[in-house]
Amino acid sequence: MTDTPGPAPRFTPPAKDPWKSFRGILSGTLILEMIVILLALPVVIKLSPGLSALKVAYVLILAALMFAGCMVVKKPWAIPAFCALQLAVIAGFAVHWGIGSVGVVFAMVWAYIVYIERDVKKRIAEGRLQGQEPITE
Repeated sequence: MTDTPGPAPRFTPPAKDPWKSFRGILSGTLILEMIVILLALPVVIKLSPGLSALKVAYVLILAALMFAGCMVVKKPWAIPAFCALQLAVIAGFAVHWGIGSVGVVFAMVWAYIVYIERDVKKRIAEGRLQGQEPITE
């Protein structure tokens, strides 16, 4: 006699939408990172000999992409895209070590955000969020 597991238990959705506040965290982090990069730009311009317009444009494009990212936080591909954008910020070491170091610091923030997202998905699947009840048929 073998014990075959039945279908995975299903649960009602959480009472409050956890993704609504999570999208706010994503947007807030993007805006904060954009502000930090833009505030670092005058320092980089002052301290970097041989800084070209191309390097300044690189930083400004990164900032614009972060701002534009706030419009796509609901998309399923948003977090992987933001992590890829983070790699582009870390590549800012080619412009100045200050831009790259901002990228490293915010990479840790994004790693924590990815961890939180996975944890919330796991809790929803297990029915451990407030207001979730097992579905019995």
